[in-house]
Amino acid sequence: MNKFNLLLIFILSFLIFSCGSNNGKKKSDFSIQIPNNKSEFTINDDLQATIVNSKNRTIDSISYFFGDRHLKSSRNETELQLQLKDVLLGNQTLKAIVYSEENSDTLTKTIKILNNKAPVVYTYEIVNSYPHDMTSYTQGLEFHDGILYESAGQYGKSKLRKLDLESGEVLKEIELDDQYFAEGLTILNGNIYQLTWQEDEGFIYDLESFEKTGSFAYNQSKEGWGLCNNGEKIFKSDGTEKIWILDPETLAEKTYIQPTHHKSISTRLNELEWVNGKIYANTYQKDGVAIINPENGAIEGLINFSGLRDKVTQHDKLDVLNGIAYDPETDKLYVTGKNWDQIFEVKIIKK
Repeated sequence: MNKFNLLLIFILSFLIFSCGSNNGKKKSDFSIQIPNNKSEFTINDDLQATIVNSKNRTIDSISYFFGDRHLKSSRNETELQLQLKDVLLGNQTLKAIVYSEENSDTLTKTIKILNNKAPVVYTYEIVNSYPHDMTSYTQGLEFHDGILYESAGQYGKSKLRKLDLESGEVLKEIELDDQYFAEGLTILNGNIYQLTWQEDEGFIYDLESFEKTGSFAYNQSKEGWGLCNNGEKIFKSDGTEKIWILDPETLAEKTYIQPTHHKSISTRLNELEWVNGKIYANTYQKDGVAIINPENGAIEGLINFSGLRDKVTQHDKLDVLNGIAYDPETDKLYVTGKNWDQIFEVKIIKK
C-alpha cells in the first residue's frame, strides 16, 4: 500500500470519527441564554433558559439536565423553566444536548444557587467541663454507646483513642506510623473509620478490638478532614466547598453537597458531627460551627463559640476550636479544641 492510500484512509477515518458530534473545538450554532445573563439565584427562584439557534438549523430534539439529573427531553421545546426549591445549593451546571441534522451539541451554563435566608445565629452556655489531654491535637470526636472516641493528629503524634469522658482516662489507644497525619473519624456498623490528611488513605478498625482491618483510598478528593454518619451514609469534608457522601461499603466518594448560606458557598469545613438530622461542621481556624441541611447543603444556623478557648489553660501549643461530639443517648453536645485541656458540655441558645 502506497503512502497516498495510507493518507487517504487516515483522512476518511478522521472524518467518520468526527461526524455526528460537536467535539467542542468549533463554535456551536446553539447557546443557552438566561435573561439578563443572570448567574446567581436563590432556592425560591425560578430559572428560565432559552436555546438560541443562531443559524436556524433544524432541531430534532433537546435533552435538558441539571447537574446529573435529567429534566426532560423534547422534540421542539427550546425554552426551559425550572423551580429551584428542590435542587442542591452551590455551583451547579445546567446542560442541554441539542440534536440537529445528525449532529449533537452539548451546551452548559454554570450557575450559583444560594439559600434564600440568612442562617439563624446561636450562642452557647457551658453546662459542664471534663478533663482532656492537652497534648492531643483533636481532629475527630464521636460518641458511640456512651463511650467517647478521638482521633488526634500531627506527624509522629497521631493516635486513635477510646476515652472515659468523666476522668479523661485513655481506655485504649493506637499510634499511627509517623508518616500519617490523622484527621476525622466516625463509627458505623462495628467499624471505626479514620482519615489521614494528605496521605490519600483512610483506615478501618474493628470497634471492639481496635485492630486495623483495612484501608480505603480517596477517589475524588485530595485531602481528608472530617467524617460523620447518619447511620446509613458517611459524610466527608476535604477542606474545599464540598462535603462528600461516601458509599458505606466501598467508601468511594459518590456525590457531594456544597454548604451554602444566603451570600456565598463555604469552604474549610473541618470536623463533622451528625446531630438530630443535621451536619454540624467546625470551620477551620474559626470559632463558628455551621448547622447544615444534608439534603441540599443549606447552612441553616451558625453557632458562635467565641470566648470558649479563653476558658482552657493557655500554653504555647494551644490551638483552635476543633472537636464536636453529640451523645444521642443523653441528647448532650460536647466541644473541645486542639491541645485543649478541657472538653465542654454546652447548651446551644438562639441569639
